[in-house]
Amino acid sequence: MAYISLCKYEDMQSPIKEKAEGILAKTGKLGEIFELLALNQDIYTATDNMVQSYLLKETLLPYSTKERIALLISIENGCKMCIDVHKNIAKTLGMSDAQVEEVLEGVDAINCSDEEKKLLNFCLKASGKESYKTQQEDIDAIKEANYSEAQILEAIAITGYFNYINTLSNVFGLGK
Repeated sequence: MAYISLCKYEDMQSPIKEKAEGILAKTGKLGEIFELLALNQDIYTATDNMVQSYLLKETLLPYSTKERIALLISIENGCKMCIDVHKNIAKTLGMSDAQVEEVLEGVDAINCSDEEKKLLNFCLKASGKESYKTQQEDIDAIKEANYSEAQILEAIAITGYFNYINTLSNVFGLGK
């Protein structure tokens, strides 16, 4: 149960309510994070734009990489709600149960290229308190792993998004 009152469907502003109707039609319920964000239309809109741009549309990184980042950062941040949600999303986007379980065991357990493991480890480093210690050679190592600067930016934007959404979820006690 959340630590604050979440926005009930009937209290949502019109643009948010329209999005809620689509979700309700597909799943029959709204998640707590949706109800939290619905408390503030500007925050909801900004967050929804990030989800649409980074996670849902086809981008420079494959969905499997984006979901691995989502799960790894959520594990790192201890966000049970996001871990549970993204285990299901990863499966919906084509990852097998075994592939999801590998991610839950950590980067070394993931059956992917060494290059992708370097990117995933870089995202974990970038998500931490010492991200300010990142140096040119860190970026260069990811570029040497055949990632473009635009792909690196996307991976770190997704990392930052999950630090943000995990913080909201954890601070407000969502999924407990």
